[in-house]
Amino acid sequence: MERIYTYLPQEFVTFILVTLFSLLIGLSQRRISLKREGEATLFGTDRTFTFIGILGYLLYILDPADYRLFLGGGAVLGLLLALNYYVKQTRYHVFGVTTIVIALITYCLAPIVCTQPSWFYILVVVVVLLLTELKHTFTELAQRMKNDEMITLAKFLAISGIILPMLPDKTLVPGINLTPYSVWLATVVVSGISYLSYLLRRYVLRESGILVSGIVGGLYSSTATISVLARKSRESAPGEAPEYAAAMLMAVSMMFLRFLILIGIFSREALGVVYPYLLAMAAVSAAVAWWVHRRRVAVPGVQADGDESGNPLEFKVALIFALLFVVFTVVTHYTLLYAGTGGLTVLSFLSGVSDITPFILNLVQGTGGVSVDVVAACSLQAIVSNIAVNLCYALFFAGRGSTLRRWVLAGFGVVIAANVGLLAVFYLV
Repeated sequence: MERIYTYLPQEFVTFILVTLFSLLIGLSQRRISLKREGEATLFGTDRTFTFIGILGYLLYILDPADYRLFLGGGAVLGLLLALNYYVKQTRYHVFGVTTIVIALITYCLAPIVCTQPSWFYILVVVVVLLLTELKHTFTELAQRMKNDEMITLAKFLAISGIILPMLPDKTLVPGINLTPYSVWLATVVVSGISYLSYLLRRYVLRESGILVSGIVGGLYSSTATISVLARKSRESAPGEAPEYAAAMLMAVSMMFLRFLILIGIFSREALGVVYPYLLAMAAVSAAVAWWVHRRRVAVPGVQADGDESGNPLEFKVALIFALLFVVFTVVTHYTLLYAGTGGLTVLSFLSGVSDITPFILNLVQGTGGVSVDVVAACSLQAIVSNIAVNLCYALFFAGRGSTLRRWVLAGFGVVIAANVGLLAVFYLV
């Protein structure tokens, strides 16, 4: 935007921008105010907001040193807005102040455009337009929000913005690469991804189908998602069994992408080695899920219930993850010390029985000083082992007589076989 000043006078460009932005804000505010309050209580029109922006620009450039004219004009505008609000409140019982605030922001556009970079003042205009248009969306969101939702958000801000910076980055045990900061950093990253998945599932994709529920749930926890879907499949029609199996496989596919993100955050070297295999595993799982999905017999009105899984962002969950991270760090250290990389390979398969996220994050942060190839191999092995455990969970929660069992066995069997093959390729290459 600043390059235009080399071809046109800066005053001309600034005047056009202020006028255009003021008009856009006025058009948006007039349309919303007419719907909400009606013509009788409307503060001006779209032209009024345009003139407010032009007035702010003129008063700003006429006294660029002390800004007395600009401040005086703002005081007069504030007085007029106060009188308008008083009349609306006493006569029409309208108490909103959104129009007043937007009018004052419009008046301030001139100094913002003159002094700030183009990305900033365009951002201001975009935010004003979006917040004006999304009023009803925010109202619906507030109505759907649980009673403790803001408390949960405050917890996340506390663990990420208060606790994390206060923790020391010093080794706790000599010889073991373990610090309070590294433990809690891993906890914050995993909790953030889980919380984002929860918000998407509850507020954005709440009415989505079973398959989408598996996709979003896989970003949080594939094990929890598969267990929930397997239990819900007991209440479904037999023709819907392939859909539930496909959703479970999509949760597995998203698990690979989740670990791709986590490994990329903590170790770019490990990411450079492991990403082709994680992407290939995710693609294989998604392809098998799509094939199973095509075999379903659609039943109208069947949807996933996004409210069954609780909020993942709880202090006890964070503390459990931190504890597991410490345990895996110590176990990995002594496994390497007494059993070498062979013992670490066995440990990677055993870790699949529990939550493998602490184990993998512990590896990619360089615990024990193992090579990148060993870190990548153990990560892939832990994931394959965890898929096999998820298969057992699906079979157990589905029940003996469920038609889901054959689809789960077929789908997970193909995915596990393909992943073992890719793991073999990794060792050969």
